Amino acid sequence: MHPRISLSAISTFRWSLDQDLAFYADAGITNVGISVAKLERAGWDAGSRRVADAGLRVTNLIGLGPFHLDAPTGWDEQRERVIRALDAAEAVGAECVVFTTGPAGRLTWEEAADALEAALAPLTTDARERGIQFALEHTNSLRVDVGFVHTLRDVVDLARRLGTGVCMEVNACWAERGLAGTVATGADTFRLVQVSDFAVGTLSTPNRLVPGDGDIPLERILGQVLEAGYEGCFDLELIGPRIDEEGYAAAAGRSIERLGEKLRALDA
Repeated sequence: MHPRISLSAISTFRWSLDQDLAFYADAGITNVGISVAKLERAGWDAGSRRVADAGLRVTNLIGLGPFHLDAPTGWDEQRERVIRALDAAEAVGAECVVFTTGPAGRLTWEEAADALEAALAPLTTDARERGIQFALEHTNSLRVDVGFVHTLRDVVDLARRLGTGVCMEVNACWAERGLAGTVATGADTFRLVQVSDFAVGTLSTPNRLVPGDGDIPLERILGQVLEAGYEGCFDLELIGPRIDEEGYAAAAGRSIERLGEKLRALDA
């Protein structure tokens, strides 16, 4: 496994934490992203111990669930969940905690940004004191149920304002205007880069592909990210009917191999 590749637990979406851990051991997968939901189902403390005991490099913890930004009465409950996730991140040595902005609901974009800043204020301080990096992820514009920020450029700007890092989701920004410039000026905020592929003409989401099976110019984009000085991991986040059809193990294995080939070629 290339040292700069990790496999997100989203890529084995329907598996349990124990199934994930058994698969990683059998397949020789050493770098992973851990699902908050799977940890929660396994029991926060017990699940964290099992991950720590497996000796894995945990590049990220993902899947916190969103703040509903126009409903502040629910923020305290979500803050408690984030605090549990920070506890788990400490226990497993996670390099960052990834989250989406949450839906704007009835708010304007600007109002939603203000609300997110207010919702996160006590949490960013807590994370900073623990030495844990937050990574704010932008989303496909069809997913307004989980986020209101749909471009890499906007999420870099918002992350600088909030004092967080960024999770660059290649599947959501690959066709964005001025992408190379945004990467060049924003790479200092990147804490994780998520990689998968997409077939032009696909009308559903999520419907991702193994790198190289679709139309995203991954070599060009990965090259831009590396040239900008990004030193972190490239996290394979595979989900959708094509991944289900192939099977998690097979799709993950091909993805790790394909992305490794691309990174080695770019290194050369």
